[in-house]
Order: sequence, then structure tokens, then C-alpha cells
Amino acid sequence: MELGAAGLHEQPFRVHGKPLAYVTYESQLQAHEFIRSIYEHQTGLGLFHGPGLSGKTTIIRSFAESLGREGEVAVIDGAGLNTTALLEAVLGKFGYELDLSGVNELINMLKVYLMQRTATAHAPLLIIENTHAMNPSALRVLCELAKLRVKQYSALRLVLASDRSMEGIIRSPAMECIAERITGSFYLGPLNEFETTDYLYEKLRAGGCIDPQNVIPEAVCDEFYVASGGWPGILDRLVLLALAKASHCPLKKSHVERPVLPDLESGGFEAAEKGGDGSSKADTPELIMTSNGRTLANLTMQRPRLIIGRSDHNDLRIDSKFISRHHALLIRHGKATFLMDLNSTNGTFVNSKRVSNQVMMHNDIITLGNHRIKFVHPQAQDGVDLQDANFADTVIMKNLQDMRRMLARENTQSMPIPEAGKSSSKKNDD
Repeated sequence: MELGAAGLHEQPFRVHGKPLAYVTYESQLQAHEFIRSIYEHQTGLGLFHGPGLSGKTTIIRSFAESLGREGEVAVIDGAGLNTTALLEAVLGKFGYELDLSGVNELINMLKVYLMQRTATAHAPLLIIENTHAMNPSALRVLCELAKLRVKQYSALRLVLASDRSMEGIIRSPAMECIAERITGSFYLGPLNEFETTDYLYEKLRAGGCIDPQNVIPEAVCDEFYVASGGWPGILDRLVLLALAKASHCPLKKSHVERPVLPDLESGGFEAAEKGGDGSSKADTPELIMTSNGRTLANLTMQRPRLIIGRSDHNDLRIDSKFISRHHALLIRHGKATFLMDLNSTNGTFVNSKRVSNQVMMHNDIITLGNHRIKFVHPQAQDGVDLQDANFADTVIMKNLQDMRRMLARENTQSMPIPEAGKSSSKKNDD
């Protein structure tokens, strides 16, 4: 199909170069906030994970553009870089025209620049993509740069990005100075079903289309979401293929390719560790709690019940005025996990929708006040398995009864002992 037939003046689904439009979505906004938190932290160093074609590069470059003249930012691809190539790339991004050939000259020039910049303005930010693929010699130089300080400030803020785990690198004794400086980690997530539709329509409008639904009906948007897994890079490529396949508008579900997706949902981050019984981490739900883009907790749900709230008696305690004493309850049954709101004041949200109860799916986002909990469980089963009454009667009710007994004990223990001749009363906060 020609672009004009879709009402487009130019191609909005570019797979190379600068995007025609930056489309915002929840995980992208969180990633921006995370990178900014690293930039503004006096010793900021963050790890930014996301699978290939997840949109990391677009997010990184849009953040760098958003700073404008506010600060110095260098974005480089670390794949295959040795010491000399790393130093030349960084100095080049910071505006140096190089006629030096020696490694010592290069590193000394970079050190002087970083120290002066930090002392007079704001420490520069270096973002390295494909950190896992850097030459070991370049990593050693990076560690040397990470040690530079001006008073209490690090002279170089760092964001290390990769499409796989960097734990093996970070744990290396030679990288101790990097490991001890880490102030946060962020795992980029895909678009949800509604964000996918908005993403497609905003891109079509940017290309000149005035009626996006006439090009991609909402039902076909849903098909693109399923086929792409919600990852922007795959989504762009699938739309390009569909537009090339179709002879006229609107696109149909049959135009959407259904590729075999790589293991993007786990991000390629480390193979599951096998236990003695042959089970793997994938059998157990993982909860990743963040606030303002910063990872606060990462735990596995080992027991069949997990209570979340402000009180010390919870399995996952969140110290926030927006969180109720006992806010929400997670219940496991086989490969299914059920979330219940415990009549909290400010509510429990899953994927931005307020819920009283919800069957959890892989990569669902639970929002409690200012905190977000990513539910990671690739083997999670859908709600069909939870519809039979036996599950509700034997599992949910038992857990609720156990929890009520726990609350009764907690309230009894927290009651003051009345003085002789006086009665006591206690108002329970939420």
C-alpha cells in the first residue's frame, strides 16, 4: 500500500534513525524519571534493562534531547569498544576534536574535563548502551572514571543499559567501584493493550493521517498488541509489514504477522536457576516494587499468601501515608495468583484500573499510592482456572479467615492497658 492510500505524508513507523514522533506511555515515563533521578543524584549510577526492540534507545535519546542545554550528556554504544575507542567516543560526544593518539593523553583529558565541569556546573551524564558487550579493558577504564570525585559529588553520572543481565559484570571484583555506586535499577516494560492503540494512532497522526481508525481498526490494534507483546520495536516492524501486504485500508487481522517472539518477557536476564527438585524461578511469582523509577524491593512469592500494607505485621511493608495498614492480599493457587483489595482507603489498581479483586497475569502492574509492584510470572494462568467455586471456597475464604485472626491478634496486642477505674478505647487508623 502506498503511503498516500493510508492518508500519510511520511512514514511514521520508522525502524532506523530518529522517530517521527515520541509517543509517551507509562513505562517510558517511568524510565525517563529513573534516568533523571540518576542524573540529579550526587553519586548517581543506574542500571537500565530492557530486551531488544523494547524502545530503550528511543527513550535514552529522547531523554538526552529533553535536557537541552541543561547539562552535558553523552550517549554511546558500548558494543565492542576497547579502551581507546571508549575514550574517543566519550570525548567526541562532549565536543572534543581529537588529534591525540595515546591512551594516557585521552584519559587525562577526559578526567580534567569531568572534574572541571563538576566543579563549575553539573557533573556530566554518560549513558552506555550494550554495556554487556564492552571490552574488559574499557570496563576497567570506566571503573577508573567512576572513582573521580569533586568533594561529595561523583564527577561522572552513569547509566549502564543492556538487553541482558549485567550481574556477572557488576559482581566482578574489578568492578567493585561500579557496584558500590549503584543507586538504582530499572526494568523497562511493554505497552499494555490500551497504550498500544494510542501508540499506533499517535504515530499515524504524526505521519499526516486524520482518521487512524480507518487505517487500523481497534480490533486490529488488539491483534498487533498480541503479536508484538507490546514491545514498540516489534510493533513498528509488524505495522510496516502489514501496510506493505495490504492493498487498501483498513488493515485486517489477516494482515498482521504472528512472529515467534524471542524470550523478551524475561528480558533475557539470566536463565532460571534450577533447584534440587528441578523447579525453576519461573515457577514462583516475582514482585518488583518501585517508587519514582527507583527499585525498592525485589522478592519472590514463596508462600501461598502475601499481605501488603503499612503495618509491621505485613509480609511486604510499605511505609507511606497513602498505604493502608493492611492494603492488599495476594493468594497463590497452583500457577494462578489472585489479588484482593482489603478495603483500602486509596484503592488498589492493576494496569491503571481500580480493582477489588483481580486474577494476576504476567507483567501486570499493581499500583498502591505512589508505589508500583510489577508481577512477574511467565507461567501465570488466566482467570478461567479461578472461576470454579471450589477455589473461592477453599482457598480465598481460608486465607481471609487466617488474615482476620491475625488482625484480631494485632489489634489486641496494640491496645493500651487501662488504668484502674478507667475505660480505654482505641480508634483504629486505616
